[in-house]
Amino acid sequence: MTDETFLYASITNISEMGIFVKTLEPLPIGTRLLLSFAPPGYEPFKLAGVVAWQNQLKLQADNPNPGMGVRFMDLGIQDRERLVEVIRTIAYLRGSN
Repeated sequence: MTDETFLYASITNISEMGIFVKTLEPLPIGTRLLLSFAPPGYEPFKLAGVVAWQNQLKLQADNPNPGMGVRFMDLGIQDRERLVEVIRTIAYLRGSN
């Protein structure tokens, strides 16, 4: 038996504090995760996080964004600086369209 679970999902929002992971089956609040993601053109990130909140899928209701908010934990200065650079680049690219 292993505690490892792999979840392949879309990141739809990111900040230097955390990410929103779009999924139909969000993990329980308090679940600790090792997040691994690779923004195009950047070195991959491997960051610790914890599920801070959920947006459960509601059947027969208007809920276009089911998923979970994950707060980064123990984010080192180097990872934070790289993350801020990625966020600024994404914001710049979105603003130039």
